[in-house]
Amino acid sequence: MHYCVRGSRYSMTVGQPQWESDTLVTIRKLLLGSLVVGVVGTSGELILLGHVEMPAQWIPLVVIAALALVLAWHVRRPSAASVRAMQALMGVFIATGVLGVGLHLNGNVEFERELHPTEGGFQFVLKTITGATPVLAPGSMVLLGLIGFAHTYRHPCTAGGDASAGQETSS
Repeated sequence: MHYCVRGSRYSMTVGQPQWESDTLVTIRKLLLGSLVVGVVGTSGELILLGHVEMPAQWIPLVVIAALALVLAWHVRRPSAASVRAMQALMGVFIATGVLGVGLHLNGNVEFERELHPTEGGFQFVLKTITGATPVLAPGSMVLLGLIGFAHTYRHPCTAGGDASAGQETSS
């Protein structure tokens, strides 16, 4: 018998009961809430900044939109599949953040080389890091990915089963 009850502390798989303390349930909820707030804030900032001029700038917005769908599914009906989908998207979030840092850095290097073609050394590195685009801003996607991974780490639903409110399914 498999079941994962939304809002419950108990998940059971054949021969392998798993208990979550009230503290762990609360931490999972706080992590999920933090992820939602971070995603809403990040998407709002990207839209307000007009981060849609080039195709590469759409990548974080598309990933965030996909996560919004998976989060709605996971909150409404948590299951092993919704947890695994979240974990996959959290990997995409981290990759997107790393890619974004690289793209921002590359854009700043090109801009500084155009503006100051003879400059080099520490001054060039400093101007590149503090340049026209914020190099570390995409790192927020990495942080959100890590928060999502923390929420799904050893999630009781991954032991198997459907998470509909208290219904059992047979194995």
